[in-house]
Amino acid sequence: MILRLFFFGAVLFIIELYAFQALKTLIKMRWMLISYQVISFLLFIFIIYSFTQFDRSVGQTKQTMFTMGLLLIVYVPKIVVTIVLLGEDVFRLISGSICYFIDNDAKSTFLPSRRKFVSQIGLGLAAVPFMSLIYGIFEGKYNFKVIKQAIYFPDLPAAFDGFTITQISDVHSGSFDNPEKISHAIDLVNEQNSDLILFTGDIVNTHAKEMHPWIETFNKIKKHEYGKYSVLGNHDYGEYVTWPSQKAKDENFEGIKKLYGDIGFQLLLNEHTFIEKDGQKIALVGVENWGKNFKQAGDLKKASQYLTKEDFKILMSHDPSHWNEVVQHDSKHYHLTLSGHTHGMQFGIEIPGFFKWSLAQYVYKQWAGLYENLGRYVYVNRGFGFHAYPGRVGIMPEITVIRLLKGEKLA
Repeated sequence: MILRLFFFGAVLFIIELYAFQALKTLIKMRWMLISYQVISFLLFIFIIYSFTQFDRSVGQTKQTMFTMGLLLIVYVPKIVVTIVLLGEDVFRLISGSICYFIDNDAKSTFLPSRRKFVSQIGLGLAAVPFMSLIYGIFEGKYNFKVIKQAIYFPDLPAAFDGFTITQISDVHSGSFDNPEKISHAIDLVNEQNSDLILFTGDIVNTHAKEMHPWIETFNKIKKHEYGKYSVLGNHDYGEYVTWPSQKAKDENFEGIKKLYGDIGFQLLLNEHTFIEKDGQKIALVGVENWGKNFKQAGDLKKASQYLTKEDFKILMSHDPSHWNEVVQHDSKHYHLTLSGHTHGMQFGIEIPGFFKWSLAQYVYKQWAGLYENLGRYVYVNRGFGFHAYPGRVGIMPEITVIRLLKGEKLA
């Protein structure tokens, strides 16, 4: 732990040196430079100290989220400046080396001086993530978007043509701090008037008690004609803190499972049920969490026992890596899988229909929106809440409305 903190501190120190060089190129007033150094030093000490106070028996708190937000606001812009100035240093080194061996007069000044306009470019670019991260904390994290997605299936039972499903995921209730915004989001859920609502896991960050202040609010999600169903997410198992005993961990897990019932959702634990309409039916399958790099409690075989390839199936599985690694290759042919988990890293760029980028795509092949392979689909919800970084930039909190349609999608 000490070694990691030392390395972390050393990296931040190098970033600070480059950021100061950029400012020094532009600002000549000594008192301003000294003030910047003092403020930067105090923030540096506060961030390092706060990370040393992290308590694994408690897990994420408002304080740790504040520290993470502050870390990103302070250092992401400075990293941008560092990258720009490092690029200039490579150029200065090459230029200086050439001049050193060719021009004897240049030997007294091996490296060319820094150019003011490069520092200006670096600081200008740094302003973009700086302002974005601040916006993400104060506005973005509650900027709920309703995303509507139509999906065509040739073998969809005719009675379900036009059937609508609202999906929410990754509530992370322990992170909430604005009852008015959450009530607005619940109103948005209700306004969709869908036939069925599905919740694909992570009701809390760790502790069941995190959801207690929000039970009344989430109970306002109206009764949907064909039901309210849910599955567990990786955070629902209490895996990311140190518990005083196995009994305490087990009691918390039972409390979390109870929460889903407390807000009117039927929890599917490696099992399935049927949704019936006009004498026809589709199978709704729910597995416990299965993640390539997280807890693997999901049992697809058990959950779909007695189902056949011909049964139309909707699978709820929290982590999309389950679809990528297992579900899309399963011989039972799961028509549609609904997942969440990634949050789109809560940071990225989206221009609907044209461009989509996030660091999440370097970790998950399916990380936000709809993906298809041989007639098997997975939809990855971007998440209702937020975790770690107390904000969202570019990748906004999502309420998904999926419309099932019978037939082939037109080109």
